[in-house]
Amino acid sequence: MRFGPLQLKSNLFLSPLAGYTNLPFRLNVREIGGIDLATTDLVNARSLLEKNRKAFKLIETCPEDSPLAVQLFGSVPGEMREASQYLESIGVHSIDINMGCPVKKVCRVGGGSAMMTELEKTAALVKGMVEGVKIPVTAKMRLGWDDENLTAPDLVRALEDVGVAAVFVHGRTREQGFSGRVNLMGIRKVVEAARCIPVIGNGDVTTPEAAQHMINETGCAGVSIGRGAFYDPWIFRRTRHFLERGELLPEPSLEERVRVMCRHLDRMIEVFGEEHGCLLFRKVAPWYAKRFGPAKPFNKQVVQVSSRAQFHGILAEYLSWRRQFVDDTGELLPRYQLSPMVASFMEGDDEPAVAQRTAIPVPKGPVEVW
Repeated sequence: MRFGPLQLKSNLFLSPLAGYTNLPFRLNVREIGGIDLATTDLVNARSLLEKNRKAFKLIETCPEDSPLAVQLFGSVPGEMREASQYLESIGVHSIDINMGCPVKKVCRVGGGSAMMTELEKTAALVKGMVEGVKIPVTAKMRLGWDDENLTAPDLVRALEDVGVAAVFVHGRTREQGFSGRVNLMGIRKVVEAARCIPVIGNGDVTTPEAAQHMINETGCAGVSIGRGAFYDPWIFRRTRHFLERGELLPEPSLEERVRVMCRHLDRMIEVFGEEHGCLLFRKVAPWYAKRFGPAKPFNKQVVQVSSRAQFHGILAEYLSWRRQFVDDTGELLPRYQLSPMVASFMEGDDEPAVAQRTAIPVPKGPVEVW
């Protein structure tokens, strides 16, 4: 996989999720394996130029977080160009332009999905960015504003003409948000419209088989995974192995899931400090717990965690409580063997003990809501 001058070792990508794909999560996913290029949360170009502290925290990185793309949003050509040049100067490997965010506060200023409604204006803005830097510039888009305005095929041609190195396409419209099913034929039309740049598919990829299906049905050159990665950080390693060898790796053990979850908390504290890191981790830990089986008591307590010591106390108590649901080998008992009391604990949990997930909820927004 190549984005202009940038040679990549994997055709699997971590999609930006506002409030989630920060440095600790990117490092966790990289450590597990399967990806090469990862992308930051979306960052306001103007905030970068104004040296806003929160914007700088969004692009925080380290040598292990490489190669790295920063996703910019904005609608002022000069600001987007200057922000790109700044990012290039500090060693960022690629710039991704957000043309897909459906959130009103992004669209109302002409960013995100709104950029898909004015092709000439958008192409002119992107041209200025491409000409201002030597690193590759990519774009993340949706299929269009709504079902009556599926502009992505026309937009990809316009962007290719001004030098974009690749495009990422989420197979929904702005009107859909994250509801309904991904339109694989819509992604295929974008792939067919592109003359020589790679098109990366995105949306509803929750398993290695789903990634293979997207590639088969659309002809896309790679797959970008967002919510599926937060639900299962091992998805990149397992998908890459499946694409290369046609066989599924086993699911990680409970011990491995717990180890990676604890490492995630450690990194949160290293990057954000103990108080704020634990605050951020309140919305992270329940996603790991979705794969633990019965986890309601853990989830109730972990969303109030305020220190590393408190977290490890909650975890030890939960692991002791969970033993009643496993057999002599430590494996969870099948759902149908669980007692009515256990089933009642699982009611209200997002994830049954042994069920395969077919849809993943949309994570809540940035940590300010906590």
